[in-house]
Amino acid sequence: MILSDRDIEALIKVGDLVVEPLFDDTIRENGLDLRLGTQYCLLRRRSDLTLDPRDPMSPLDFYDCSDSGGEGIVVPPGRRVLLHTLEYLRLPSYLAGLVNLRSTWARTGIYIPATVVDAGFEGQLTIEVVGSDFPVKLYPGERFLHLVLVRLSSPAAKPYRGLYKGQRGVRLPKIFEGSSRVARH
Repeated sequence: MILSDRDIEALIKVGDLVVEPLFDDTIRENGLDLRLGTQYCLLRRRSDLTLDPRDPMSPLDFYDCSDSGGEGIVVPPGRRVLLHTLEYLRLPSYLAGLVNLRSTWARTGIYIPATVVDAGFEGQLTIEVVGSDFPVKLYPGERFLHLVLVRLSSPAAKPYRGLYKGQRGVRLPKIFEGSSRVARH
């Protein structure tokens, strides 16, 4: 069952669902509108290196990461960029989320791959954005994503406890965890 605005407000009020910060226009008819954060990582175009999850190199070989400082982030044509939400979320074990690009942004030609937020997840979301046929400039703080919350038929027996729990900012793939060559973003 998809939660309505009244359901979402009730869950936030009792503390089962956390959305920080929560703005007046965050709660929508059937979900949450989430804002863009300031950090981003542009995936580099490489043909000379293979990203091997069994022998990871430095993430700096594959990603150019920066902080926009609020000045905006340009998504180049056809390129992939990792972005994050401004909001920090905590979902209970009986809710999952489906992430969609707000239709205004989808109409610019950019898109995001299907993204699910697991029951029990906590943190800022890291989202991949794929560029349009022309550069698109995004500004931190703008409503960018729509998160549809779905009630599970019963609470998850094993809510999310993975490496991305509690993440803030853009979090690179976990294959780089444990590499002595990892530069923390």
